[in-house]
Amino acid sequence: RSTGGLISILNDDINQLERFLDDGANEVIQVMTTVVVIGAAFFAASPGVAGLSMLPIPFIIWGSLAFQDRLAPLYADVREKVSFLNGQLSNNLMGITTIKSFTSEDYEIQRIETQSQAYRQSNRRAIVLSAAFIPLIRVVIFLGFIATLFLGGLEVVAGRLSVGTYSVLVFMTQRLLWPLTRLGNTLDQYQRAMASTNRVMNLLDTPIAIRTGDIRLPVSSVKGELEFKNVTFSYNQRKPILQYFSLTLPAGKTTAIVGATGSGKSTLVKLILRLYEVQYGNIYLDGIELNNLNLKDLRRAIGLVSQDVFLFHGTVAENIAYGSFEASNREIVTAAKIAEAHEFIVQLPDGYKTIVGERGQKLSGGQRQRIAIARAVLKNPPILILDEATSAVDNETEAAIQRSLERITKNRTTIAIAHRLSTVRNADCIFVMDEGIVVESGQHEQLVEQDGVYASLWRVQSGIK
Repeated sequence: RSTGGLISILNDDINQLERFLDDGANEVIQVMTTVVVIGAAFFAASPGVAGLSMLPIPFIIWGSLAFQDRLAPLYADVREKVSFLNGQLSNNLMGITTIKSFTSEDYEIQRIETQSQAYRQSNRRAIVLSAAFIPLIRVVIFLGFIATLFLGGLEVVAGRLSVGTYSVLVFMTQRLLWPLTRLGNTLDQYQRAMASTNRVMNLLDTPIAIRTGDIRLPVSSVKGELEFKNVTFSYNQRKPILQYFSLTLPAGKTTAIVGATGSGKSTLVKLILRLYEVQYGNIYLDGIELNNLNLKDLRRAIGLVSQDVFLFHGTVAENIAYGSFEASNREIVTAAKIAEAHEFIVQLPDGYKTIVGERGQKLSGGQRQRIAIARAVLKNPPILILDEATSAVDNETEAAIQRSLERITKNRTTIAIAHRLSTVRNADCIFVMDEGIVVESGQHEQLVEQDGVYASLWRVQSGIK
């Protein structure tokens, strides 16, 4: 689902429901109370006149239900259109740098205009129908009011009803029928709220794809051996990324996984973290199948440093301590020093209290990367996953990151996924993947001597012909 669509449900649809509960629900209670109390008094004073004055109510209820059936799909379409509009706005805000760099502001304005026009048209169709409903209710109420006056007047002329009682009945007719004129607005609010409620409930009813296991796994007891056994996996029923894939990653060692784009390297990371479920086969951690492990315990045992570093809007210290919320300032600084981030942090305007901005936009790519490494250091997981951790930094920053990684990967199960082979040449074992299978394995020197896929990649990156 798109981010904008989800935000639309969590924000706009919830607000639509709130507006009905604030005003509409109270209005319904008042109308119901009025009909019951005034109706009882009416029947006590003059049953005949009361029956006639009540005659419009069944028509109003029937008309309201009929209009609701016609309004429901229209308001559902309105909520769908505003969701698309919010999604487009969200994409534009997140991609504002790309939009400016390609001078495509006019193009994006046109796309927003198209989405806005679709939203306006959808809203207009709903408003036309709902606007016709309220006058019709008032006409029916007016006819009931006139009938009450006419029949009551005949009863007075015939001497069967006193003038005083007639005056009271006229007043009560106003009190009984006139509040029903507000029923149109209330039902309109209700129908809008129901359209929003359906979207909210559909979101809440989304099935949980990843379910936690029952076996608890204290972090201190994790050795870190991972085993893939005949794993098959594909995204959304597409061509399998992995097919009957088997691989063992030893505990306490640094294992590198390299290969061309689309060979399935990053997919392994997502499966280890159980961000996705395998379609066939099993993955084991220390001999225990991942599906049987408590999900939070599993993820607490794994530290991930990815290529796409996400920093939250807040201070540098808060981002380093994310996930280790009880960490002291001293522990935060120590982690930053191990990640070789301390030096640039103290040079920031407010040091560790510097606000990094949304997604860390006030920092360079290398600085964000080192903060991410410091975050993983502070977490101190028995398993460390480095997913292209140095692919987007310059050579100097890469050297600094490599120095920090050499310190934090000792006696820890480390999985390093990389395109830059220079970053993994010292790994205990290197696995070369191609189209979801391991085609080569060994240490750097061995693989170069084999003159296979790895040697070819090494020659390209090192400039050797």
